[in-house]
Amino acid sequence: MLGENANTTIATQVDGKPLAIAIMGPTASGKTELAIRLHQELGAEIISVDSALVYRGMNIGTAKPSAEELARGPHRLIDFLDPSESYSAAEFCKDASREIESIVALGKTPLLVGGTMLYFKALLEGLSDMPAAAPEVRAELELEATAIGWPGLHAELQRVDPVSAARIHPNHSQRISRALEVYRSSGKALSEWQGSFQGGLLEKYHWVQIAIAPQQRSVLHQRIALRFDKMLEDGLVAEVQALFDRGDLHRDMPAIRAVGYRQVWEYLSGETDFNVMRDKGVVATRQLAKRQLTWLRGWQGLSWLNTQQESGEILTSREIVNKALNFLPTRAI
Repeated sequence: MLGENANTTIATQVDGKPLAIAIMGPTASGKTELAIRLHQELGAEIISVDSALVYRGMNIGTAKPSAEELARGPHRLIDFLDPSESYSAAEFCKDASREIESIVALGKTPLLVGGTMLYFKALLEGLSDMPAAAPEVRAELELEATAIGWPGLHAELQRVDPVSAARIHPNHSQRISRALEVYRSSGKALSEWQGSFQGGLLEKYHWVQIAIAPQQRSVLHQRIALRFDKMLEDGLVAEVQALFDRGDLHRDMPAIRAVGYRQVWEYLSGETDFNVMRDKGVVATRQLAKRQLTWLRGWQGLSWLNTQQESGEILTSREIVNKALNFLPTRAI
């Protein structure tokens, strides 16, 4: 195996293109540890691809790498936004492209890791050239939502853009707002703008895309439950309480809608008790994992890294790293 063979090393260029590594997978599958181990093995520089890790003060519920883990493998694109701010796929693509170019300029390999599949897709395939944000239109929509609710605005979206409406939950305020904002500011449905894409990095780099997950769904479910319980033990409720007490945040903000945070927010609002909150948090995390796996099943050019042996036992960290290394291009030394 590559990690144990002194006669081979990773090629950083393939057919004139710099190597870039993407590690994807459902939540609680072991992505972070694999990325850190590959950083130590290859000197690759890690870029986070996670819509929740960008927020400061949201460490426990996002499973943000600990100080010890960051010392072993520093991550770019984490901890730079306040939870009151929003962050789009377009902004991520701009930031990630800049970081990738910086890493390649240093003669190193960018290693992107995370579970926000929309970010990965936008980065690799590009984004449509749709209108920029229109704050005045967004403010109007917020006022209308106060009067008729987001389901009411979803009904309007159903009339003007049924394709987008079918993809968006009636209570998903951010996506409803953006779809109507695009329509009102351009006169053209969001679904029409999304028909053409540009600016993707798929052809600019030699991508090795790895999906890590245990083969048995029951194993992943067990890991999710254990991790959520550990988050509660480590102080997740107190972490959300600090956000709750600020007074400038609400449940419809992207940060607070993150899995785990919205369930604890409901608990702090007196809508559920602790046990119900815990169970809802585990279920919501399982649903997130299911959505992530659905994205990955149709992903092109993906190499699957099964973290289980044929007997069902979980592979050791060394075995998982060696499996990942064997997906990478090599050159003799």
